[in-house]
Amino acid sequence: MNSSVKEARKANKLSSTKSAGQLVNEYWEMVFRAKQEGKLVCWYEGSAINPFLQCADIVWVHGEAYSALLAARHLEGPAQVAAEEHGYLKELCSYARTHLGCVVSNQRLKNDSDSDVVNWADDQSLATRLPAPDMIISAYAYCSTGQQWDEITARLFGKKIPIFNVSIPLIWGGKPDAGYLRGKEWEETSRYLERQLYAMVEFIEQQTKKKFEWDRLREMMGYVKRASELRLEAMDICATRPAPASFFDWIVSIAPINNLPIGPHLVDLFQSIKDEVQQRVTDGEGAIHNERYRLYFDGIMNWNKVGWLAEKFARYDATVICGRYTHLAFWQEPGLIDPQNPVLGMAQNYLVCPINLSAPFLIEKTVGFCRKYELDGMVIHSSRTCRAFTNPQFLLADAVTEQVGIPTTMFEGDVTDESFYKDELLNSRVETMLEAIDARRVSGTLPASTVRMPLVQRSVEAPIVVHR
Repeated sequence: MNSSVKEARKANKLSSTKSAGQLVNEYWEMVFRAKQEGKLVCWYEGSAINPFLQCADIVWVHGEAYSALLAARHLEGPAQVAAEEHGYLKELCSYARTHLGCVVSNQRLKNDSDSDVVNWADDQSLATRLPAPDMIISAYAYCSTGQQWDEITARLFGKKIPIFNVSIPLIWGGKPDAGYLRGKEWEETSRYLERQLYAMVEFIEQQTKKKFEWDRLREMMGYVKRASELRLEAMDICATRPAPASFFDWIVSIAPINNLPIGPHLVDLFQSIKDEVQQRVTDGEGAIHNERYRLYFDGIMNWNKVGWLAEKFARYDATVICGRYTHLAFWQEPGLIDPQNPVLGMAQNYLVCPINLSAPFLIEKTVGFCRKYELDGMVIHSSRTCRAFTNPQFLLADAVTEQVGIPTTMFEGDVTDESFYKDELLNSRVETMLEAIDARRVSGTLPASTVRMPLVQRSVEAPIVVHR
């Protein structure tokens, strides 16, 4: 293949998302300086409670975000080894295992240091730079690992860290009047969580010994609402052909909407992203240069494979346009947020986390995306250590095949442990699915029984091939 053809088959990434990387670096440097600056530090996982913490001048550490950062920089290995040596099984959520490994590493180094903070400057010791928490808030939707993760963390710090637990119930949707964002269950659950968030604010006031600044929260949630609206509007534009942005562009812009500091810069970022997406439509420019296939990606991102996967699908002339992780998460219902009275809308956005909805609602939304974006197939990432996200995937695969008539395929990987990823398996599965799509185009129809690809067989004895 000559160089011009190779260039044409590369992912055409949005340039406007590059500033997100700088915002990520600035945020973590703020975290690393927290103790030296006399700031209180809160560790949390799951739901985006960071606006509450920012309003109280508390520095926050989002556990999954830190594990994802390490994996994206290929620095996750030492932390994972430390966690396994400490007794945490490899099958444990690798977000949790990586983060807990950081705690273990930090504690070991502290034993040899007179300082309260082990703060190494080079990237290779990034896992040891986390400041110890002054408090923990557990606000995890559905996944039971979240609560256990926080309890384990507290034990590692000698049970001296105050913890506040927020219970986020699953949206079952089983009552006769149930529907997405409607029905008695929805109203009761929303108010139940709203009350807990007000109690959480009281806990924050006890830790800071200061009154909570509600006006500041109102201002911040105005920025969050507008940024989220712009983000979703930019995503909607991708229904055009060729799609001007891909799932991987939305992946690299998750951190700003999910856990980074809030301010007018957040609105500016997503306005610039929307502007670039719109300009690409005007220019007829796509996320890849020769779009032949339009795909859905179901699963949490393999954080050590973001660029790798973006380039892989580009080489197949396939635009991965959307996915559950990006399009059903991270302030995905901004219309529910009233900046003047934001807590109820915040609670409701936490409730519609993509692992907190029952299968009928997930199927409804997923089928809707497949139709809206006129997708040709679905690629399912079965994350080895995240049962919460993978549990409904067989149901989703059946639903899009039966209701939309598109083929699906599944590969096994993981969120931060790349030893579970097998490149040859993904290649063969995707290529077979694309052949099925081509056959469907030639014949005009394809029986539903023939479009399902072979599904992953889980086996700890299977050979592991690692590619970086």
